[in-house]
Amino acid sequence: MAPSHLSVREMREDERPLVLEMLKAGVKDMENRVALHALTRPPTLLLLAAASSGLRFILASFALALLLPVFLAVVAMKLGLRARWGSLPPSGGLGGPWVAVRGSGDVCGVLALALGSNTGGGPRVTRLSVCRWHRRQGVGRRLLAFAESRARAWAAGVGEPRARLVVPVAVAAWGVAGMLEGCGYQAEGSWGCMGYTLVREFSKDL
Repeated sequence: MAPSHLSVREMREDERPLVLEMLKAGVKDMENRVALHALTRPPTLLLLAAASSGLRFILASFALALLLPVFLAVVAMKLGLRARWGSLPPSGGLGGPWVAVRGSGDVCGVLALALGSNTGGGPRVTRLSVCRWHRRQGVGRRLLAFAESRARAWAAGVGEPRARLVVPVAVAAWGVAGMLEGCGYQAEGSWGCMGYTLVREFSKDL
């Protein structure tokens, strides 16, 4: 499917359940990779070992003391990812959420934007997900181009001489990171836990 066969419009209310399922599926695809990345960092392993050692004095089972901290850490991380990226945020003054639609009316991608305080209040992507059946067909690039046009319109509306768009990407989402780099974005910031990156922020001057 060529990008020219796609259109982007605001999400209709009757499409909300479908869009939510798309977001949850996108998070499910990456949450295990993010959890594996986070839990194999040396500081995390040290904390898990300390927790297991402490539990051995409480629990009769060595295996349970070993596995319980890992299980709880994975569950907490997955719940955090789902809460952050598996739901629809408010429009944040930039409209939307937006959906990519094929000519037949098939919703195949979702985009949400907001104004971020840590980047001077400029636009940032808060959700960008493509249905797994429509990936590698130009949907993500079409939504990104639409986000850039909205960022330029916002900059012009507030009198900013130049627009800038920020896109946060989970460390395990290599496909999204590659797409952004191919579109001229650069990784300039990050956040994580105990000194290890879990989310990288890509940005581009438009």
